[in-house]
Amino acid sequence: MAAKVALVGATGAVGREMRRLLESRDFPIDGEPVYLASERSAGTKLPWRDGEVEVRAISADAFDGVDIALFSAGGSRSKEWAPIAAERGAVVIDNSSAFRMDDQVPLVVSEVNPDAARNRPKGIIANPNCTTMVLMVAAKPLHDALGLTDVVATSYQAAGGAGQSGIAELLEQTVKLAQDPELLRTDGAAAEASVEASAFSRAIAFNVLAHCGNFTDARHTDEEWKLVNESRKILSLPALRVSPTCVRVPVVVGHAINARLSFADPVSREAALDALQDAPGLVVVDGVDREGEQLAYPTPLASAGRDEVFVGRIREDLADPHSLNIFVVGDNLLKGAALNAVQIAELVLAE
Repeated sequence: MAAKVALVGATGAVGREMRRLLESRDFPIDGEPVYLASERSAGTKLPWRDGEVEVRAISADAFDGVDIALFSAGGSRSKEWAPIAAERGAVVIDNSSAFRMDDQVPLVVSEVNPDAARNRPKGIIANPNCTTMVLMVAAKPLHDALGLTDVVATSYQAAGGAGQSGIAELLEQTVKLAQDPELLRTDGAAAEASVEASAFSRAIAFNVLAHCGNFTDARHTDEEWKLVNESRKILSLPALRVSPTCVRVPVVVGHAINARLSFADPVSREAALDALQDAPGLVVVDGVDREGEQLAYPTPLASAGRDEVFVGRIREDLADPHSLNIFVVGDNLLKGAALNAVQIAELVLAE
């Protein structure tokens, strides 16, 4: 069976990955995909298989006959157009935060809670935040085996999480600051002030920013609250205790999360490895290399361009026999966004 597919935000960073994945995964599309974007991008021609498809300005009529509508154009555009697309008969898969905490909209990670996608009274399915998504792929099999009660998570989020502007800012600042290594060594404050920051609050090159996203109150950012609320919803654990800290780091693509997970009963590394070994969409990178010297562990750089989530540094907590520590990484544009959306579309098509 083939489906008529529309992609809202086809020209953006995540939209580009969605287009590539629809093609590389041989998603059965009826005719050509419908590429939608702003008036400014209308008329642009984008490659599709052996030809090109012209981008159209988004409109209500553009969703006529569409079976599945993938949205990756920001929350305000999703709030405006996703209900219209659903009213026209499309199943909407939205990559923004607009509907994630709506009780009538399932929040789905394809490997974690795929059955939730079937219950969509508004005709909309939400894609989780990229950081939450990566962590959940590793946390779910551990919860199923051991009974999760608490999460203390520190994320190290790539500049690419802020889109193309974040990537461009990191690369531009890196080139400029690398020309004066002495300044970086002797007067870091001057180096930080010497570059313009617009995508981020401070210089991101050669730096670590102690917050990610926007502060929603005096202490926590929206990225941190997403980790709290979305984890609870995805795992169906409304009482899950989550203590988040989200940090921005000078990586182009690839988010990393160090998580201390606590469970109802005492846990062991061996039990964790058993639970994680065959988990869908997850690769365990934890051990010693061939020379028997260096510990193997995943890195965000090595995750860039990979569909899988990677987990390593699996170890029992030194202070609490009920807790484990793990290090999880994943491509925030792929599994953290575009790939999961396309995987949800595949779940809908399979119905």
